[in-house]
Amino acid sequence: MKVVDAEFVISAVSEKQYPKDDLPEFALAGRSNVGKSSLINTIVNRRKLARTSQQPGKTQTLNFYKVNNELYLVDVPGYGYAKVSKKQRAAFGEMIQDYLETRADLKGLILLVDARHNPTADDINMFNYALYLDIPILVVATKMDKLKKMEASQIKQKIGKSLDLSQENVSFLPFSSVSKLNVDKFWDWVEDKM
Repeated sequence: MKVVDAEFVISAVSEKQYPKDDLPEFALAGRSNVGKSSLINTIVNRRKLARTSQQPGKTQTLNFYKVNNELYLVDVPGYGYAKVSKKQRAAFGEMIQDYLETRADLKGLILLVDARHNPTADDINMFNYALYLDIPILVVATKMDKLKKMEASQIKQKIGKSLDLSQENVSFLPFSSVSKLNVDKFWDWVEDKM
């Protein structure tokens, strides 16, 4: 897919605020600071469409980005070490759960994991939850440019120890926003699910 247009549409916290134009949607999930904003900016070829932050946990709503008037990328709040209260964290969880369980336009979950680390318990829970909901999953190993060649060649095997990448509905993609590694394959997966 050649991206000619990308725009931020809305930050939503409930269904009544979601876009009503019935375009296919792809949710991006991952722990805080895994590189969701960088991935969005890289794949749409815009430097500052999604705001990147040095402070993890800045995304506290569902952020809808429309691409080519054909689909939405939906950035969900990062999990992990965001400095928020337990009450806020529970509210994020409910918001994400409601979206994943009820949104008819949702065509896939893009789960970002940091290639430098093993998937966290939260990553594993999100992966298993999407499997349970029968949502197609693309596991994206971000920050591949920070790995040595040997580590990079074994990344699928390493992540596969925690996440069952052999499942029928699951795809895997090494990615780097620095080198733009696999941007085309990312869009191939999205187009296949539309």
